[in-house]
Amino acid sequence: MTKSPKNKPIVVIGGGIGGLVSALDMASAGLPVILVEKEQKLGGKIRQIECGGKGVDSGPTVFTMRWVFDGIFQNAGCQLEDVLHIDQLQILARHAWGPAERLDLYANREQSAQAIHDFAGAAEANRFMDFCQQASKLYRALEKPYMLSARPSMMGMMSDLGPMGSKALYEIGLFNDLWKSLSRYFKDPRIHQLFSRYATYCGSSPSQAPATLMLIADVEMQGVWAVQGGMVAITEAITKLAEAKGVQFITGMNCEEIIQSAGKVSGVRLSNGEVIATDNIIFNGDAMALQTGLLGLANQSASPVSQTTRSLSAITWSMFAKPKGFPLVRHNVFFNQDYASEFTDIFYRKRLPQNPTVYVCAQDQTDIHLTHPDGERMLCLVNAPAIGDHNQPSLSEIESCQEKAFSLLRHCGLDLSLKDAIVTRTSPQDFHRLFPATGGALYGQANHGWMDTFRRPAAHTTIPGLYLAGGSAHPGAGVPMAALSGRMAAATLMAHLGLIKRSGRVLISGGMSMP
Repeated sequence: MTKSPKNKPIVVIGGGIGGLVSALDMASAGLPVILVEKEQKLGGKIRQIECGGKGVDSGPTVFTMRWVFDGIFQNAGCQLEDVLHIDQLQILARHAWGPAERLDLYANREQSAQAIHDFAGAAEANRFMDFCQQASKLYRALEKPYMLSARPSMMGMMSDLGPMGSKALYEIGLFNDLWKSLSRYFKDPRIHQLFSRYATYCGSSPSQAPATLMLIADVEMQGVWAVQGGMVAITEAITKLAEAKGVQFITGMNCEEIIQSAGKVSGVRLSNGEVIATDNIIFNGDAMALQTGLLGLANQSASPVSQTTRSLSAITWSMFAKPKGFPLVRHNVFFNQDYASEFTDIFYRKRLPQNPTVYVCAQDQTDIHLTHPDGERMLCLVNAPAIGDHNQPSLSEIESCQEKAFSLLRHCGLDLSLKDAIVTRTSPQDFHRLFPATGGALYGQANHGWMDTFRRPAAHTTIPGLYLAGGSAHPGAGVPMAALSGRMAAATLMAHLGLIKRSGRVLISGGMSMP
């Protein structure tokens, strides 16, 4: 069966945040849209796993850059508050290195400075304030010329930055890695380690990621929110709005092939044999799926992905458990004593870390620790290499890593028994099955080196009618960035259709973090 070519719909392949946002933007402009998702549920990496009858967020857990979502919902004719209930957290995260070494960071930088003063001394607190000032300058410099640029380039960005923006990049050491740049600010190895963790937000190693990632500190201080109903409430709200505007959703159906005719897009073939005729497709999946020919050999050259390193994968434990001992807040990080070895293991030895850092999202907690005698929803995460397509790591290696991870939690005062919990464990192999052609990588390609910043594929591809959205495309991984990529894909497509004004930078209406 082939759908009628009359008034051909735009087809979005993949129902992650990038695909959903692009579908909503196009439907808001009056375009017919069909979104095809291979899983039964929409959301992509934003997903829940049921543990004991309770949904546990088992993908992204941190909601930042609210202005991105304000813009998305405003463009659809409503306000964020109309469709989501969110609460701003005052404690960004609680960090621990041992039973007596704990440090909270706050949305208020003065509170964080005082906490660092009490933890590591006055000099380190003063250096933290200098760091915050630099991170803020860096964010302001890069928001428009990089994050909101449809196709940034080094020369174009430097031109857009002007003298003040270029000065901000020079001051951080433009070509330095994050680890080296942070050593200019922090002398306490624990504080240095804490802020180096921002490299993992894009699935990278601190010793190879660009120093510009220090701007994430400013992003978090602009606000971290807890979403009532979990992160899936975001995708559910977008889906509901898109449906109301006429988007047709096909779930539980794989897209087997992007069909071309005369060198341009002409349709998609579904796993049931149905062909949907279309002149325009937004592919919301990992760009490597195109390059490896998973959607047809003719599409391999659509957007060549440079042969860089895969980003981090993970081992996760979604659970309903009864933690004891440690006063958990919403976001908690338990650090190992040898941070460098963790990333050497993952990126060079291609093995699970022998000294893992453990992230714990306690989803029934906010800023004030509460006791839940009947148990609470939790996600524990350890970074891992993206080797799931090689059926690695082995079960014995996973079990060994699990013992080391939960031993670290006990060392820091958190007693978390898996025997008494309802647990679902997810490995790089599982993530590879969920997200084909990735090996389980959760952030596209690693951002290792300054130029990797410009190597992510843009929305526009070499095949007429084919566009990209998602965490492997520009501007990068993470929920708000993937959402921006969806907006860019929709805007680029509509510009090519002559529905919005073409420009060197695709303009995205609604929402900015600051004037």
